[in-house]
Amino acid sequence: MASRKKNYFQTMIESFDKIKKVEGELTLPGDKSISHRALMISAMAEGKSVIFNISNGEDVKSTGKCLSKLGVEITDTDDKVIVKGVGFKKFAAPTGELFAGNSGTTVRLLSGILSAQNFQSVITGDNSLSQRPMKRIIEPLKQMGGDISSNDFKLPLIIKPSINFKPINYKLPVASAQVKSAILFAGLHCEDETKVIETIPSRNHTEKMLNLKTENTEAGKIIYVSKTDYPQPSDFFVPSDISTSAYFIVLSLLTPNSSLLIKNVSLNESRLGFINHLRKMCAKIDFENVNKNTIEPYGDLIVKSSKLKNVPVSKKEIPNLIDEIPILSVAGLFAEGEFNLNNASELRYKESDRIKAVVYNLRRLNIDVEEKPDGFIFDDNLKVNTADFESFGDHRIAMSFTVLSMLMKDGGRVEGFNCVRISNPDFMEQIQKVGE
Repeated sequence: MASRKKNYFQTMIESFDKIKKVEGELTLPGDKSISHRALMISAMAEGKSVIFNISNGEDVKSTGKCLSKLGVEITDTDDKVIVKGVGFKKFAAPTGELFAGNSGTTVRLLSGILSAQNFQSVITGDNSLSQRPMKRIIEPLKQMGGDISSNDFKLPLIIKPSINFKPINYKLPVASAQVKSAILFAGLHCEDETKVIETIPSRNHTEKMLNLKTENTEAGKIIYVSKTDYPQPSDFFVPSDISTSAYFIVLSLLTPNSSLLIKNVSLNESRLGFINHLRKMCAKIDFENVNKNTIEPYGDLIVKSSKLKNVPVSKKEIPNLIDEIPILSVAGLFAEGEFNLNNASELRYKESDRIKAVVYNLRRLNIDVEEKPDGFIFDDNLKVNTADFESFGDHRIAMSFTVLSMLMKDGGRVEGFNCVRISNPDFMEQIQKVGE
């Protein structure tokens, strides 16, 4: 069974024993991407909204704290969050900086809303977030008339009132749900229609939750938004996070004689890339109790031990499994054949340089890994009994190599494990519930 020190959030290095079997069922916290959007949409809508099963990770808490500083009343109870939204352009000017912590989603989406307000705001973040690129949102928001200055396109962002805020037609240069959502949130504040064109599909939570008009054309998918789409108070049920589920899925697939039920997982079509790819690798993953009669479909996952075979990750798949690539690489380590990742340069601009982080940790296993500008390649399996890994302060790297530690004969250790609280502070309790 996995072991840990009592105050694992405060320790530098955590040790993990080998898992012998995974069995039982889990109900995991709400999807992080949907939770961010549910908070922001509820904050814009004038009146009371209720959010059920919201994520309890630090990133979503950062969004809530920023909205509170903007005059939004948020009440967190045991089973729901109640948001008293302020209405169209009625946010209050913050008395100090808006601190987004480690959350890029908070910065990018909130910037779209704040660009259209009648007051100045300043968004800051922690050291990691302060190194992440913001040019991709600054440029389209400036085209809309947003008055945004930055530190060489990095935090802090200073957003001043716009003199002439206007709609635009914008073709996304990269597949990014955060850039798309920033523009759509800004477009809610324009009388006339903003059009966002994406040639490669990305997560579609924002357009679904706002019930926006979309059109599939030869030029790509076009999303339309204007003031007529401004949100009204609503109730949201947030399905469990498929990205959080990924670690338990891989642990179950790779542990002999294991079977795990994960309940009420998001089955949004733009988030199934990871599961669909694992199925191509011969993973035994089935859906049950699928509910499609909601804004965000969800259902139960049944995962069973499987013998995997590596298959290439296509360029089209990358945007919809980008966050799961670190744990997918762990699965690839135990699979037959070559693991070859390309077209994933976006990984270098996450909470850490995830290409560098994965390559560094895989090399701790004495395997030959080729690092490329947009990915990495290896054709080797596990051949050491234990290893020490580095989280690089990145929750997804920490959880991925915690899972790998639990698959090794003599376990392993992860330095900086405490960063898992960013998305799933209860990760170890969940592991202990289903692992033997």
